[in-house]
Amino acid sequence: MSKLGMLKPGVGIEGVKDFVVEEIINAAGQPCPPTVVGIGIGGGADLSLKLGKRALLRPVGFRHKDKKIAAIEEELIERINSSGIGPMGLGGKTTVLDVHVEIAHRHPASLPVGIAVQCWADRRADMVIKKDFSWKVK
Repeated sequence: MSKLGMLKPGVGIEGVKDFVVEEIINAAGQPCPPTVVGIGIGGGADLSLKLGKRALLRPVGFRHKDKKIAAIEEELIERINSSGIGPMGLGGKTTVLDVHVEIAHRHPASLPVGIAVQCWADRRADMVIKKDFSWKVK
């Protein structure tokens, strides 16, 4: 359910937010909500998708260190959850568990937005790999 949008630069951050909300609403129950949504803004087409995927690595509940971006994350959570899609698309108040945004510089004539979606089973583990290639899951 990932998506790449090459938006017109004039739409600005409001256009980016509208694009993200519209795409998540259009996806409805297909990505098995509640989801975690990673958004990459800027760079090129390839980098915006990579940033969206990288954004998924941030733990649920951790806001971006830049307060303006953190506010965008919180607004998107509220807007998407107010859509009523809910768990598995069956209706309800929790469509996303979290939204994370990462940014990069971009050319003024482009506004790439990459959306990466991860289902509710946000499986994670930490692993230590030693020089001898032995490993341990923490």
